[in-house]
Amino acid sequence: MKLKDLTQLFSLRDLRNAIFAGVVVFGGIALSLLTLYAHQTDNPQLAGIAAGISLVFVLLILIFVVPPLARNASREASQMNLPFEFTTGGAIMLVLMIVVGFSAWNTGNNLLFLVLSFLAATLIVGFFAGRISLKKLDVKMRFPETIFAGEKTPILLNVVNRKKLFASFSIVAEVRGRERERSIAADDLERLLPAFLAKRLSRPPTVRRTLDHIAYVARNSTVESRTEHVFPNRGRFLIKDFELSTRFPFGFFRHRRRLPARETDLIVFPQPDHFDDVSDETPLDAGKLVANKRGMGQDLLALRDYQPNDDLRRIDWKATARARHLTVREFAAEDELRITVILDRFVPKNKESGRPLREKISAEQSGKGAVASTRFEAGVIHAAAILTHFADKQAEIRLIIDDEDTGFGTTRSHLYDILKQLAMVEPKFITDETSTEPQATFERISNDPDDSHRYLVTANDNSDASSESFKKLKIIQF
Repeated sequence: MKLKDLTQLFSLRDLRNAIFAGVVVFGGIALSLLTLYAHQTDNPQLAGIAAGISLVFVLLILIFVVPPLARNASREASQMNLPFEFTTGGAIMLVLMIVVGFSAWNTGNNLLFLVLSFLAATLIVGFFAGRISLKKLDVKMRFPETIFAGEKTPILLNVVNRKKLFASFSIVAEVRGRERERSIAADDLERLLPAFLAKRLSRPPTVRRTLDHIAYVARNSTVESRTEHVFPNRGRFLIKDFELSTRFPFGFFRHRRRLPARETDLIVFPQPDHFDDVSDETPLDAGKLVANKRGMGQDLLALRDYQPNDDLRRIDWKATARARHLTVREFAAEDELRITVILDRFVPKNKESGRPLREKISAEQSGKGAVASTRFEAGVIHAAAILTHFADKQAEIRLIIDDEDTGFGTTRSHLYDILKQLAMVEPKFITDETSTEPQATFERISNDPDDSHRYLVTANDNSDASSESFKKLKIIQF
C-alpha cells in the first residue's frame, strides 16, 4: 500500500487528532503512575503537582477523546438489537446516584440515604414503565406505488395496542433496511486494503427511517397516522424490520423493540426534473400525420362489433341502436413520435469532485444518502426528465443502457418500468476521457427500422466521434 493511497482514508487532520489523543491518554497514565510513585516515596510536593496535572489531562480526555468514542459506540449500538440504552439524562442520573451513594456511605447521613432511595425508585419506575409501554404493539405500514427522490412520500402507519390494561405513550416508529447490496466505496476499499479488512468496512450499514411519533395509544385500540417522508436519493430500499422506541416516562432510558417485517423492496425513482430543450430536435408535425391503420389517433377509421376486451368508452351508442348489438369505433393511427434515450454509465474519474474516500464512507455510515457519483446522478435525472416529458406527450419512449433495451411503449406502466431501471443503474468509472460504449450502442441501433429521435446522456466528450450517424445524436452532457 502506497502512502498516497493512505491519504484517501486518512487526512492530516485525522493523523493530528490521533497523535493528540495518544499523547493525552498515555500522558495521563504516566502522570497517574508518577503520582503513585510520589506517594510511595513520601514526596507530597511531587504528588500534588502530578495530581494537578493529571486532572488537567483527565479533563482533556473528557473533552476531546470521550465524545468521538461515544458517538462511534452509539452508532455501533444502533446496529445491534439492544432492548434499551441510557440517554444523556439517564447517564447523569446514574452518576448522581453514585455520588450520593458514596456520600451517604461515607458520612452515614440518613437524609442522603433517603435521597438515594428516591433516585433509585425513580430510575426503577421509569425503567419498568417504559418496558410496559412497548409491550404488545404491532405495526402496519403502507407505501404508495410510486416514490420519487426528493419529494414528500405519504405513508400510512397503523399502530395496534393489544394490551388489555395499559396504554402506550410517546412511541417513535422507525423502519430499518438497507439501501444497497454493496457499499459505494467497496471497489476502492478492495483496491487499497487487505481482503478481510475491506470486506468488513465495505458492508452497507442498516439505515433507519423515522416514520412518526405517536403520543398516545389507548388500550385495545388502533391509531392510524398519515405521515410524509422524503427519500433523499434514488435507488432501492430493502425493508428488514420495524423498530419501536420510547423514552417514557422520564427520559432516562430509550427502550427499543424490533418487530419482523415482510421483506419488501421500495424502488425510489429519480428526482423529477423539467425538460424543455426539444425545439430544435423534434419536428413540429411529429405525431400529427394520420396513417391508414388502427391506433390511438382522433380520426375515425371504421366501426366493428364489440369484443370482450374492448374499452367501453369506445362504444358508439347510435350505431349500437341501429344495429341492435354493441358496436365500437376504431380510430386511425397517427405518425407517432418516438424517442430513444441512451444513457452512458461510464464516468471518467477525473470529472469527479475528488471527494475523499473517508467522507464517502462516513456519509454512508451516517445514513445521509451518499451517492457514488454526483455527476452520474445528474445524468440519471436528465434521462428521467426527457423520458417523462415525452411520455406526458403520449410519445413512444425507450431507454437503452449498455445492452439492455426496454423497447418502445406509451403506457404509464412502461414509463414506470423505465424509471425503475434508472433507479437501479450504477456508474462505471474509467480512466480515459472518452468511452467507446455509446458509439458502439448507437451503431447497433442505427439500422433499426424506426424514425425515432435519439438522445445521448453522457459524461464523456464525444465531439470527435467519427461516425456520421453518431453525430446525428442530440448529446446532453452532464
